[in-house]
Amino acid sequence: MDLDDTDREILRALQSNARKPFSEIAREIDMSSATVHDRVNRMEDAGVIRGYHADVDPKAAGFGTSAVVGLRVEQGGEEDAIDQLKAVDGVQEVNLTTGEWDIILRVVAEDTDSLRELMFERIADMDGFARSQTMVVLGTEYESKELPL
Repeated sequence: MDLDDTDREILRALQSNARKPFSEIAREIDMSSATVHDRVNRMEDAGVIRGYHADVDPKAAGFGTSAVVGLRVEQGGEEDAIDQLKAVDGVQEVNLTTGEWDIILRVVAEDTDSLRELMFERIADMDGFARSQTMVVLGTEYESKELPL
């Protein structure tokens, strides 16, 4: 789907506040609410807008430890590994990558003991994993989920 300037304006508004009423977005971009609604529906149908989510602070929700994990998997086992990892509580992101690691994960845990359990009892015991490296995140100084539209 090709996005025009109006679509991008609507997306910027929704990225900053997904609960913003269509009527308010329409006023901001000088358009009717019905047109904004139609464009949002079109972008949802095309998969441009994948959903609407609450942005929950992991620390405030009891997950004080986060880490980035590099995994090496056995040749040809990437798809099976991804399926296994998606089912593990605490795995927030699974990225298939090039370079030293086949897969890069972003994980959260309550504390370092929980992280150890996640890595050694849940992930390391899975079939097909050859090697891993866990890097504990000491602090997140900047994070954005907004695309530069």
